[in-house]
Amino acid sequence: MADPKFEIQMLHDRVMVKAEQDAEERRSSAGIVIPATVKMANRLIWGEVCGVGANARAVKVGDKVLFNPEEQYEVDVQGQVYLVMRERDLHAVATQQTDHGTGLYL
Repeated sequence: MADPKFEIQMLHDRVMVKAEQDAEERRSSAGIVIPATVKMANRLIWGEVCGVGANARAVKVGDKVLFNPEEQYEVDVQGQVYLVMRERDLHAVATQQTDHGTGLYL
């Protein structure tokens, strides 16, 4: 008998995020190559929202969000690692149009 499939529904204000893969090396705005072995303290990363709870108000599935990957809960679903956090642990949401953003674009 095959294993049953279950749909994942996030609860309350929880958000499930798939973190973007880090590049092997980065380049500074001045063109300096920063190797992948350099670890930067308290670096925020971007990720894509894959699930939201019913009480999440500012994000929806498919949004690109900025967050701190340290001290977040990880879950493995069919070989893919996701991070689960509260909505308040997100620092920013990238949108195409806004009236009150930073003026910076990805």
